[in-house]
Amino acid sequence: MSIENVRKWFMIHTYSGYEKKVKTDLEQKVGTLQLRDVVTNILVPEEETTEIVRGKPKKIYRKLFPAYVMLEMEATREENENGISYKVDPDVWYIIRNTNGVTGFVGVGSDPIPMEDDEVKNIFNIIGMDTSKETIKLDFAEGDFVKILKGSFIDQEGQVAEIDYEHGRVKVMVDIFGRMTPVEIEVDGVLKV
Repeated sequence: MSIENVRKWFMIHTYSGYEKKVKTDLEQKVGTLQLRDVVTNILVPEEETTEIVRGKPKKIYRKLFPAYVMLEMEATREENENGISYKVDPDVWYIIRNTNGVTGFVGVGSDPIPMEDDEVKNIFNIIGMDTSKETIKLDFAEGDFVKILKGSFIDQEGQVAEIDYEHGRVKVMVDIFGRMTPVEIEVDGVLKV
């Protein structure tokens, strides 16, 4: 019998229309509970399309899987005479399952089943996500204070409002003329203070 830790993608089922809220809530929980080593990526797969609105083309994003969110996390791969199985940390599984809007993992009974690598690659190809890129690992989370290292707001400090893992960008709330204003920067353009 062989056992090893691997990163696999799982699908979690959500209430319809709650996908982005679930993603945001999970990202905050993962950051707050310091689970970034276990849950490395959360994704609502969307396809970019163009629609004609009032005679003008407009880009819109359509969910590929309404009521589902993809989640990359560490799992234990066990291989024995019965085949291969994957187990996730029960505490992390409990945290994810009990997030508002989540109805459970896709799997058999209470055991989550990881997605096949080919399925994940196909989804990434559809949404235009480069699978050759390394997963973004950050030393800051939503709510943390950071210093801006480049761009127009260099050396200013602000609070992280949102992290976009799909596009590698972070939204930081910066004080501009006495008003908190969101500024979008690439993730490597900020440093936790």
